[in-house]
Amino acid sequence: MFKASLTTPYYAVAFSSVRTREDKGYSEMDDLVYAEVEKMPGYLGHEGTRQQDGFGIHISYWKDLESIQNWKENSLHKQAKRMGEEQWYDSFKTRICKVEKEY
Repeated sequence: MFKASLTTPYYAVAFSSVRTREDKGYSEMDDLVYAEVEKMPGYLGHEGTRQQDGFGIHISYWKDLESIQNWKENSLHKQAKRMGEEQWYDSFKTRICKVEKEY
């Protein structure tokens, strides 16, 4: 999970999405993805929320761009993304940001 204070600079990957009504397999995949990402070198934590209308945002924190790229290439992550596109999300966008300061 998210750590209270991280050493800057670090990177944030913001994943915004709007869910479909389809839930079959979503929670199970979510659990698998979190278990996998926590093992990834350079992963620093995450936080997120989802509104009742289906809009949500998930932010993961990373040491560097190489760590983000390694996660993007992870086979389970690719499978989850593919299933998300096909079943679980009406729309989504990923943004990568460099965090230079926090307070």
